[in-house]
Amino acid sequence: MMSAKTKHKVIAIQNLWSTKIQFLKGVGPANAAKLSKLGIFTIGQLLEHYPRRYEDRSKLKLIAELSDGVYETFRAVVVNVGELKSHRGLKIVKIAVRDQTGLAHLTWFNQSYIKNKYKQGMELIISGKIQRRFNTIEVNKPDIELAAEFNSGSGRIVPVYPATEDVPQWQLRALLRQAVDIIQISAGTERTESLPADIIFQYGLMDRLKALASIHFPADMETLAQARRRLVFEELYLLQCGLAYLKQRNKYSCTGVKHAPDGALISKIEKSLPFTLTNDQIQTIREIKADMEDTTPMQRLVQGDVGSGKTVVAALALAKTVENGYQGAMMAPTEILAEQHYHTLARLLAPHGVRLAILTGKLTRRARDEILAHIKDGIIDIVVGTHALIQDDVEFKHLGLVVTDEQHRFGVRQRARLEAKGQQPDVLVMTATPIPRTMALTVYGDLDVSVIRELPPGRQPVATYARGTDRREKVYSFAVNQIKAGRQVYIVCPLVEESEKIEAQSAVKIYEELSTSFFKNYQCGLLHGKMKSQDKDSVMAAFANGEIKALITTTVIEVGVNVPNATVMIIEGADRFGLAQLHQLRGRVGRGEHQSYCILLSDSTNEETIERLKILTQVSDGFVLAEKDLLLRGPGQFFGTIQHGMPDLKIADIIKDTDILLEARRAAQQTVCTPEYLDTVWQTLLNWFGEKFSMVFCR
Repeated sequence: MMSAKTKHKVIAIQNLWSTKIQFLKGVGPANAAKLSKLGIFTIGQLLEHYPRRYEDRSKLKLIAELSDGVYETFRAVVVNVGELKSHRGLKIVKIAVRDQTGLAHLTWFNQSYIKNKYKQGMELIISGKIQRRFNTIEVNKPDIELAAEFNSGSGRIVPVYPATEDVPQWQLRALLRQAVDIIQISAGTERTESLPADIIFQYGLMDRLKALASIHFPADMETLAQARRRLVFEELYLLQCGLAYLKQRNKYSCTGVKHAPDGALISKIEKSLPFTLTNDQIQTIREIKADMEDTTPMQRLVQGDVGSGKTVVAALALAKTVENGYQGAMMAPTEILAEQHYHTLARLLAPHGVRLAILTGKLTRRARDEILAHIKDGIIDIVVGTHALIQDDVEFKHLGLVVTDEQHRFGVRQRARLEAKGQQPDVLVMTATPIPRTMALTVYGDLDVSVIRELPPGRQPVATYARGTDRREKVYSFAVNQIKAGRQVYIVCPLVEESEKIEAQSAVKIYEELSTSFFKNYQCGLLHGKMKSQDKDSVMAAFANGEIKALITTTVIEVGVNVPNATVMIIEGADRFGLAQLHQLRGRVGRGEHQSYCILLSDSTNEETIERLKILTQVSDGFVLAEKDLLLRGPGQFFGTIQHGMPDLKIADIIKDTDILLEARRAAQQTVCTPEYLDTVWQTLLNWFGEKFSMVFCR
């Protein structure tokens, strides 16, 4: 218990949650610096440094009871510490430990300092994945605590935190015990509840203080489960409230462009399309038109698998805004993709009198100034471009629709800057990276979502194969036969140039090898991100018009390259790519009338990698692959690549917590339901989230 003096000091603190960590006993400048490496600067951040797992001390195993392939915890005494060198020069630290039932060996590679940390006779608590080999038990790179420090944990269930060598588990537990005591003592002076009382009652949630105490020091597993449910619900509920608020604010507070029903221009364009729209395209276009004919600004996300025909959907939306006397803008992440969109839109719309221009960084000053003047005067109806569109000198006469393609490649601010060039224009964002349902609900909850899953008629699935490099010669012989038949080939490499640090094929090396061997009788091209823009464009143009037969490249062609005559995609070092990226690369072939092939070359023996490549050979639906990729990689990397600006989730796991996510979403929609409460809700969100979140929601 704390002294009366300490208790008085705690109660006097204002805004305890943001109090610096140095307020806690035992945290001086040196320890504060160490804690900062874990992202802990305040008491609140310490309390939200949640355990990554728990040890049930009543279930410590004996060495003889340890199971192969299972993550186990056991108590043992050090009997020997040694280091040896492998034939490959690796330094291996081996520590032998024993209990009354047997012997086990702990191993570390190239971590010599370990041998100085543990001495003979020390009693340890050891956790790790057990490997039983030839009557020996090994644990590679285990988590270790001194038994005396482990005993300092409260209760049978002991938390195990993300930690560093400088901040061990026992120290984190001791600091968190202080922090939990402080917030419990200060309950009467600090705002401790973050959820409305009716939500807590309706969903049967534990109160916040008890949940925080129990997540760190649970009395039993049932209490731990209730505490985690409360904190997960809170995190997802607050996030969903912010997204629901955005949607409601857009609905009630903003008046945008109201487009008229379709007229003669749209009718002529639709009748002249050189292909039949799929049912999904028709439904998506119907939803977009309904949005555009409303006074509420459209905020719609269109998800479409590679080759599903999103560009024609955007073309019709842009034509609609032009028909109503407005201008349209379409932003793409690369010059290659911007040019492709420009040519596609020009082919569909220019014959009907729609005036288009392209704005990229490679334009001459004179050409750029002329285009800018025409945009400002309204002479240009639709402008397609890259980031160049968001420069300050780009002014529209009357911007009615903003389309952002491959939107996950742009940050929140970049999209907002383009939208700000009009008076509440309609907004359409598109992605060819299918997003799992839980991710869409979490990250894009403020947008209406349309999905295009159907591929256009005549498209054949790409035959996909995973092969070891021992089959490389046969793979390239097959590619040569395809070239002889009049087709073209992509070869994708994970690196631009050779690296001493990474064992992977480089585009430069492969280009030199293939152009003098398998493809010596054919024109080869080299394409990578280090090349100048004009050189990249030149190579891509030569490949698109059929001059180059084999294009050796990096993932620079992942998005936006459309060469219907290319039928073979060979991916070197396929184990170095994620499922979603491999699917995007595969989508560069299979865009014409001929059967296409994707061949994944890899010698990886990693089980997860083998499973990932196997899934790609069996599944062609990008949405199914996205769900499987989420399961394999976890949500963290998705949040990183989507770049939507959302905060990292501290405790929620949208894979495991889908049921709680759906509950939290319902509760948020119930809270943010009528316009008269919007200002109150917004202020509450700012209080809950803190100012660091306001930039995310103030879009």
